Amino acid sequence: MMRQLDSNILSRLNPSPASDAGHYVELPVPEGSDVLKVADGQSFSQVYMIGRGEGCVEGLPFSSIVAGAGAQVDIVIVILPGADADVPLAVDIVGEGADVRISGLYVCSGSDNVSVRTDVRHRVPGSMSRQLFNGIAAGSSRAGFYGKIVVAPDAQKTEAYQTNHNLVISGQAHAETRPQLEIYADDVKCSHGATVGRLNEDEQFYMRSRGIPEQEARVLQMISFIAPVLSGISDQELKDSVASVVESAVRAL
Repeated sequence: MMRQLDSNILSRLNPSPASDAGHYVELPVPEGSDVLKVADGQSFSQVYMIGRGEGCVEGLPFSSIVAGAGAQVDIVIVILPGADADVPLAVDIVGEGADVRISGLYVCSGSDNVSVRTDVRHRVPGSMSRQLFNGIAAGSSRAGFYGKIVVAPDAQKTEAYQTNHNLVISGQAHAETRPQLEIYADDVKCSHGATVGRLNEDEQFYMRSRGIPEQEARVLQMISFIAPVLSGISDQELKDSVASVVESAVRAL
């Protein structure tokens, strides 16, 4: 059963503008070689597999994204077993109408230590961001998700959503999740939610009662758990390829 750590909220807030604006800190828009700039009206879509196998990388080639007006950004991050990964990603939305989707999954085994840290800053009105990260922790691994959404005082009509779900499938594994919202505007739709839990025994019983072996039932549960992240990959051939790699990793847990 999942344990809800931070319930979903739909925010149409009515704070004191002067009070909230007084706590807002305007950070400089990042510059440099590790910044991915998606210009006005441009699109960027990519899947990154972090691990040790074929087609994998050691980490993202950038630590920041700057999205202009009408920019479309869709990034999927897949972290495979055997990788000690610290993945920081800051997103600055500087143009109206930008749509940013950041999603990912992590499958941790052995003594893996995985940390994903996102910081999405809505600086202008009328933009959208969506985050979805699902993770599985096995063995004695450690998995952590630390996500933040910041909506600036003038960023009205912002929509920002953040979700993180974790499965812990061994007594020695650990998962930690810390979603955060900082909202300084008063006409927004924002939510965050997080869970840490174990495999559902009722679902296992149902599958076993229909002739599915226990280990296969566990595998099917885990694949179903991370499937929402993979469903966001638009290229069907790429989706099938990544899904195959992830299924092999899950079956090896």
